[in-house]
Amino acid sequence: MPEEREQKVYEALTNLGIPHIRHEHPPVFTVEQAVVHWQGIEGSHCKNLFVRNKKGNRHYLIIAEHLKKVDIQAIAKQLHSDRLSFASDERLKRFLGVSAGEVSPFGLLQDEGREVIVILDAGLQNEAFINFHPNVNTATLTISFADLLKFLGWRGNRVLVLSF
Repeated sequence: MPEEREQKVYEALTNLGIPHIRHEHPPVFTVEQAVVHWQGIEGSHCKNLFVRNKKGNRHYLIIAEHLKKVDIQAIAKQLHSDRLSFASDERLKRFLGVSAGEVSPFGLLQDEGREVIVILDAGLQNEAFINFHPNVNTATLTISFADLLKFLGWRGNRVLVLSF
């Protein structure tokens, strides 16, 4: 199953003409665990937070530079939303098809209904290259920021760029 999820990422990137570099490493579940394996990998490394509103009828994928402090309640205010909290493992699996520690924008391949709203940290726009898991936590993929936008545009999910 993980191999299939990862393969779908490579197929999508190839079909979109998006070049990528794959970096293999042991399984990592947190940014703190991953940092030791990022030596020599060009670009910004990201943390990806999957959250939902209080009613559970809106889901957001927050993408930020890995060292950036993310205040999800401040983001909720910017969205004019009620309180945000981390989504359950069940919701993570249902909307992005991944488990905790594997979250990335590539999980949007699973979101057939385009229900997940992507929130990009505005600071990432200055990055030439950006890194994510390819729907498994045993590798990191490097793509250009422009190609991330291309991928997100192709997926068709709503994308918001916020400063936080």
